[in-house]
Amino acid sequence: MKLLRKILICILVILILAIIGLGIYGYKFYKDTINQVPLSTRIEEIRNDYTFVGKSDMPKEYLDAIVAVEDRRFYNHGPIDIIGIGRAIFSNLKNKRLGEGGSTITQQVAKNIYFIEERNVVKRKLGEIFVAIDLEKNYEKDDILEIYANTIYFGDGYYGIKEACNGYLKKEPKDMNLAESTMLAGVPNAPSVYAPTANKELCKQRQKKVISSMVEEKCISKETADGIDQSFIDNIE
Repeated sequence: MKLLRKILICILVILILAIIGLGIYGYKFYKDTINQVPLSTRIEEIRNDYTFVGKSDMPKEYLDAIVAVEDRRFYNHGPIDIIGIGRAIFSNLKNKRLGEGGSTITQQVAKNIYFIEERNVVKRKLGEIFVAIDLEKNYEKDDILEIYANTIYFGDGYYGIKEACNGYLKKEPKDMNLAESTMLAGVPNAPSVYAPTANKELCKQRQKKVISSMVEEKCISKETADGIDQSFIDNIE
């Protein structure tokens, strides 16, 4: 019994030391990154870009759709979502495939603005966490969601909601209807699969997932959801 307890204590100490080591490694990577381009500078660059769209010029339904399908607890958790991570792990184990991720919208913004080209997954994830903490300390949730919509990739070379709307829908973001908003909210999860120019049927399936999530979150009614017409997707080239 004493031997087992000593083994367990050793394992616990090793785990704690490993976590501390990873934390130091990740923090150094984060500091090196933001020392090159401070977060405030990076955000300012994004906001000054000609493609930038303010949240007041995006339909509320589009922003609601993003939160419903990407991070439904976005306004209730911090930079990382332990509950969301646990739910994703459980779902992936249950379905025996990596179908869900646990990254918050804030973590995705961190990746988009700093780590999009980082191939080392461990380094990137650690960097994301520290930048996400920085983001939530200095910006409101609505601002972070706005940055997300302006930096996420939609496929076909389109970065941000303006390029996606102009390219796929031939209109400005403020002019999107509910059907178009729910379609575009679903694409960034896997643009090579869900973009309307990649696979129209999978695009429609993903849109249905977005719509279902909005109903679950009470963003729209079941009647409104049932009336959404997906036929416009067939005409996107």
